[in-house]
Amino acid sequence: MREIEVNVAYRWFLRMKLTDAVFDASTLSQNRRRRFNDTSVAQDIFDAIVEQAIARGLVDGTVLYTDSTHLKANANKGKYDVEMLHKSRADYWADLDRAIEAERTAHGQRPLKEKARAPGTRQTKVSRTDPDSGYMVRDGKPKGFFYLDHRTVDGRHAIITDTHVTPANVHDSIVYLKRLDRQRHRFDLNVGAVGLDAGYATAGIARGLEERAILGVTGYRNPTPPKDGMMRKSTFVYEPDADGYRCPEGQLLSYATTDRNGTGTIARTRQSAKAARFWPLARQMPRQSERSPVMSGRMHATGPTAIARRSGARRSTNGERRRWSARLPTPSNCMATAMPAFAA
Repeated sequence: MREIEVNVAYRWFLRMKLTDAVFDASTLSQNRRRRFNDTSVAQDIFDAIVEQAIARGLVDGTVLYTDSTHLKANANKGKYDVEMLHKSRADYWADLDRAIEAERTAHGQRPLKEKARAPGTRQTKVSRTDPDSGYMVRDGKPKGFFYLDHRTVDGRHAIITDTHVTPANVHDSIVYLKRLDRQRHRFDLNVGAVGLDAGYATAGIARGLEERAILGVTGYRNPTPPKDGMMRKSTFVYEPDADGYRCPEGQLLSYATTDRNGTGTIARTRQSAKAARFWPLARQMPRQSERSPVMSGRMHATGPTAIARRSGARRSTNGERRRWSARLPTPSNCMATAMPAFAA
């Protein structure tokens, strides 16, 4: 309410004169709690504003940028209960199941037995004051109960086209594809490219963007270094004709099978582990166990990892981010940029 009292831009947007009294804060909170509870009024108002921006040529939807920012919940981080909660469910499970079945069929393997997917459980802190919030533990971020505001802005004038709030313990990538499709269908946007933070660089999102014919550019994040004495998976070169990976010593690791999680297993040989131990690099390659040199990974050229690799080639480096920071809109500064543009 203080911002409305002193900020002329907010008064203009609300069609209030400089001498008009500002309404009490409880007007919003009580309406949200009583009249507009479990309704889509807020979303409908937001959509109507975006439609006005589209009609005036301020939004074209060709390029969209998405990121999330944490919002502190009004909750004491020392007052909580420890409960077992379901992990966030990925929104591409159905597509993953179809891809697994197609891949196993292509290799002459029997389909897996039908089994309902259920999200795993984990022990987490639940606030006694605000149980809808989520306990956030991230590198470089404060610990406590927060929400995440997943915000998308248009590349022309940084107008916000979508905002979606989740608990802070929901990963950025979980809701992205669903929110992207909502914008495309609700506003009939012809999205050609998206810019995403490094947190959205997952195989599922890369696959979803490629299926939608949308160019995805993600921020760069240094990969986790391998354990001592082990090599990175990137040192193995994929050969589409042989349907396998070639190690630095020239040995071919052929496809073995694909499990229920969409992970393709590759191995140097179908012979026993005893015969494979004479391979010089057997002890340095990423493996599933200490007894056999096998490596897991979504390995095929049409699989999620290959798509993520192509998407990774388009990731912005630190130098590129510095060059673009002065001219590319970001969700963090979109409000300051969008208000003057909309007023014009």
